[in-house]
Amino acid sequence: MDKIDAIVVGGGLAGLSAAYRLADAGKQVILLERGDAPGSKNVTGGRIYVDPIRSYLPGVIDSAPFERHVVREMITVLDEGSALQFEYGNEKWKKEPFMSHTVLRAKFDSWLADRAGAKGAFIIPRKKVDELLYEDGRVAGIRSGSEEIGAHVVIAADGALSFLAQKAGLRQPHRPENLAVAVKEIYQLDEKTIEERFGLGPGEGVAGLFMGSVTRGLFGGGFLYTNRDTISVGLVVGIDSLIHGAGGFDAPGLMEGFTGRSEVQRWIRGGELREYSAHVISEAGIGAVPKLYTGGMLVAGDAAGFALNLGLTVRGMEFAIASGAMAADTAVLALDGNDLSESSLSRYEKRLRESFVLPDMETFRHSREILDRQRFFTVYPRFMCELFDELFTVGDKPKEGLYRTARRVAKKYVLNMETLKDLLAARKL
Repeated sequence: MDKIDAIVVGGGLAGLSAAYRLADAGKQVILLERGDAPGSKNVTGGRIYVDPIRSYLPGVIDSAPFERHVVREMITVLDEGSALQFEYGNEKWKKEPFMSHTVLRAKFDSWLADRAGAKGAFIIPRKKVDELLYEDGRVAGIRSGSEEIGAHVVIAADGALSFLAQKAGLRQPHRPENLAVAVKEIYQLDEKTIEERFGLGPGEGVAGLFMGSVTRGLFGGGFLYTNRDTISVGLVVGIDSLIHGAGGFDAPGLMEGFTGRSEVQRWIRGGELREYSAHVISEAGIGAVPKLYTGGMLVAGDAAGFALNLGLTVRGMEFAIASGAMAADTAVLALDGNDLSESSLSRYEKRLRESFVLPDMETFRHSREILDRQRFFTVYPRFMCELFDELFTVGDKPKEGLYRTARRVAKKYVLNMETLKDLLAARKL
């Protein structure tokens, strides 16, 4: 069978980064994307942290089409009929190099695809990969419909559901508790209106997190990101929670309730809905990361489960770019040495362990276990909102002291053994 150097499956950030690095090293590389174009079906919120990935796309990432650099964090705790909001900002976030940016994936991925193409990568959209090809017990290419394409190495970057990793025997079938569905809407607003509404300077942005009744007791939360002339809002809800949660909630119904809240409406009012999308994402952490290599094949990005939800921050894009680049660099060395064996490709995992990717995944390996405790989405938001309601309300009866008020509300909600269990669990973070 005739073979090219490499096939990358999936046109997200991991696949595009891999294709760029392979082409930059002078290797023949084809990237196959089943969507209409790279980025056409990617649904990141989205925010990218830049410092961890500058070295993986040197001289490239700083010219990316970012939307706004984030200068303020906004957290909103919601209960039925009440809300508590607080913000954090830091002057250093307003100075270059900026820590993080908001992005629109269709624009960002298209830009990176152009960079990879300019280096010589051949990008083929609307191409679904059905099977892996094998030769001498190693992956040796792919089959798409009736067409077979041979390759010395295949990099699977085919997203959170990664059937290629499963077909290669690197992972077990997916379990609902390890996945979540992300639903996102994008509203068009004038650039100046966004800056005035959020109190931002030119090019500055806000990242918002919503927790509490927004998911009606289910695992998950809401997000908001200011782009240049749009606002991205959405929800992430655990698939297992949707399946087994009481009340028969569905993601679109939850989304409608979320955007209907006055705490969200205040930001998006007058905006024109330009985009609605939904996508499956990994929420399991390092416990569900599959084996990352086999003879002739590597797994990167969401396909490898490289996503990290810490509640206050959600990370994925920098994991995708870094792992895609490291998969490519490993493949280049293997191709140069004419050794695509499992032993040779195992150097990929070593690279990941020497980077931020696997160490960060390991440090926060218990984050999903802790966030999955239902009280974080029901009891604690209700406690916070009721406490401030009691503190701010002035009625027709004598008002008790602040300490007595706080103690009474705390006794109702959090001064119990369940809270102690939650605190002990949180020590793992």
